[in-house]
Amino acid sequence: MRLVGEDIEPGIFSFDEALKIAKDLELDLVEIVPNAEPPVCRVIDYKKFLYEHKKKQKEMKAKATKIVVKEVRFGPNTDEHDFNFKLNHAKKFLQEGSKVKAFVFFKGRSILFKDKGEILLLKFAAELEEYGKPENLPELEGKRMIMFLSPKKKK
Repeated sequence: MRLVGEDIEPGIFSFDEALKIAKDLELDLVEIVPNAEPPVCRVIDYKKFLYEHKKKQKEMKAKATKIVVKEVRFGPNTDEHDFNFKLNHAKKFLQEGSKVKAFVFFKGRSILFKDKGEILLLKFAAELEEYGKPENLPELEGKRMIMFLSPKKKK
């Protein structure tokens, strides 16, 4: 097998010789590339290797961006003042980098006013055009008409 590692002269050794070298250095013999001809093994401290690997995984996870979705709820007959109030909240959410899920909730027979809900959501998206862009057109799911807005990239 081909033997590599720190403080070791790379070369081809038998399994017993490689194991003896690893034991002399008080390290572990780890097979890296089993399909190669001859197989490649490395002499390392395996527990230290696992520790560093977990540490790298944790750092990568911490650096990953977390997507936060904030909800803004309307009724089909939402008044102008309430609309503006919720619009300001949505602007703040988009500036923070959160996605916004805007939806109109239809109670009881108000489902008859689907067109009002769609107009409301399209107006909402138009008002927020400089802060975020809509991911899709408003679509009806049960008693809700939903639309997602994602923040624009900062330059």
